[in-house]
Amino acid sequence: MRRRDFITATTGTTAAVVAPVLSSRPTVVGTSDVIRLRSGLHALTTLDNSRGGHEGLEQAALAGARNALDKQKLAASQRIRRRLFSVAADYTATAAWSAIDAHRLGLAQRHLDRALYLAGMAKDPVVEICVWNAYAMLARQRGEHTQAVASGYAAQATAVTRRDPLFASLAHARTAIGHSNLGDRQAALRSLGYAEETLAKASSAQPRPSWVAFYGTAELTAITAIVRYGTGDFAEAEAASHRALSGIPVQFRRNRALATSQLALAQLHQREIDQACATAETVFGLMSGSPIPGRMRSRLGDFYRDLITLAPDTTVAQEWGDRYRSEWSRL
Repeated sequence: MRRRDFITATTGTTAAVVAPVLSSRPTVVGTSDVIRLRSGLHALTTLDNSRGGHEGLEQAALAGARNALDKQKLAASQRIRRRLFSVAADYTATAAWSAIDAHRLGLAQRHLDRALYLAGMAKDPVVEICVWNAYAMLARQRGEHTQAVASGYAAQATAVTRRDPLFASLAHARTAIGHSNLGDRQAALRSLGYAEETLAKASSAQPRPSWVAFYGTAELTAITAIVRYGTGDFAEAEAASHRALSGIPVQFRRNRALATSQLALAQLHQREIDQACATAETVFGLMSGSPIPGRMRSRLGDFYRDLITLAPDTTVAQEWGDRYRSEWSRL
């Protein structure tokens, strides 16, 4: 399949939303043009929430960033120019996140470096925290847990955390994951407590960009499960996963599948082998109709590795391994 055809096919309806934006050629770029450019971001976020990161989404986001930067010379004022930098930073951060979720980590690093530069040019702390949040997740995938903690602290230091507790909570939550992966239980639980305290102060009525719509009580509970798993508190991790799954909205299909895989890991490490395998198998059903993103495939790989370590000779483990290999070859 040609690259052009692939991008069009994988972005689906998103391409139709973004395309009119990319084709406009105003003589002077003003507020209405910035709004139109931003409209494509929501469509990309909606696609990501359902399907997860993939190359088509990444390329559409990079095209949006290029379009915003191309309009710099046509900006009606310096204020519009900064807003265009902000839009370009948002699109680039979206491309970076797509690459992280697809487990294309080298590309993600380059996109994040670019997005942070553009956010600085825009003087936009909301995009800055978006980028530092993604840096923390990238570092976790790379096993660079000290860097993940540092990224969490950088997110906490952005100006937006002082005026919106929801962003402060997200920054503390990312820091908690880093501490747990470093084996620092006390620091992890302390950061988790800060995340809970600040989220309780957040107003749902405050306007925020669509990329952060995933974060709330249910997502923090899913992160609690990750932190508790990292600190070895497997029963608490299982309980948190169940609570998270009862609250994560159905439209966040990828996040529900990730929380399900985390539940399976917690069950596995309590030697609930049959239940863990049954739970892990439901991930394939949740993502039916879409390729499983690389980050989720890595999580399932962790489950399979631990399964054959803890219960290598059980029938259920062998059956789950057959299903895993079958699904892997299909993706």
